[in-house]
Amino acid sequence: MTIWFRQHLFAIKSALSHLRASPGNFLFNVLVVAIALALPIAGLTLIENIRPVSSQLSIEPEISIFMHPATARADATALSIPIKKILKEAGIPAKLNFVTKDKALAAMEQTSSLAEVLATLGGNPLPDAYVLSMSNSDAHKVEALVTQLRSLDYVDVVQVDSAWVKRLSALVQVLQMSLLFLAGTLSVVVVVVIFNATRLQVISHQAEISIARLLGATNSFIHKPYYYTGALLGFLAGCSALALIALSLHPLNQSIAEFAKLYASEFHLTPLGVLPSMALLALSMSLGLCGAFFSVRRQLSRIN
Repeated sequence: MTIWFRQHLFAIKSALSHLRASPGNFLFNVLVVAIALALPIAGLTLIENIRPVSSQLSIEPEISIFMHPATARADATALSIPIKKILKEAGIPAKLNFVTKDKALAAMEQTSSLAEVLATLGGNPLPDAYVLSMSNSDAHKVEALVTQLRSLDYVDVVQVDSAWVKRLSALVQVLQMSLLFLAGTLSVVVVVVIFNATRLQVISHQAEISIARLLGATNSFIHKPYYYTGALLGFLAGCSALALIALSLHPLNQSIAEFAKLYASEFHLTPLGVLPSMALLALSMSLGLCGAFFSVRRQLSRIN
């Protein structure tokens, strides 16, 4: 066990000596890898901030059924019977709420921006309506139900109020798939960059490697310093990428704050938590180690 620790300690010292020999090239490679990692990390930060907002929104479908403006109140209220019949035949346990035109007008007048506009109309332009609240388990039946409701007498417009929430949820899923594709592509870029950086290191220390072999050094002993160099490069690049994204959030939040005020919201972007950041650092170290592993084995086989 003591020999194992001594070998790894020697490998770490050798890796640091290699970095001191050419710090400029190492820092340049760190910068290139950090830029490649920053793109998927920025996408992950955006999705993690949007996810809580989309999850708080209700995605239970609500259907608004608007009567023709000239429909009599008695005909509008009687329409609840065929609506309930359709729901019963479809096996949908929904909640049906009748909203009169007077109640709808009173709700709109409470909005200061619309009160003056409604006052100039000289009457109530709103129709009577039904609001149909369904459970999320019946969401797949919405389209067929809307088609039946539109065929009823006195019905002018049938609107699915939660459709935009579903579009937001679908958009988040598309962003997640795009992020996975981007992360996979840039992971290959990171491995290639570290592969080439390690290859140049091995070439520059070719004479040193040959002497070590003559002295009886094993391939495992020769490989270890380059493995540590690749892992360190990946770790520093991951730290730089996380720091870059965290610093860029401050000016972004200033612009977002002005936009959020228009919707009475306090939404702002926050950096990734400790656990996701640690997972990303572990992943970047693994990519660095992977690039160094393939490069060292391939280059040393050529030296042989």
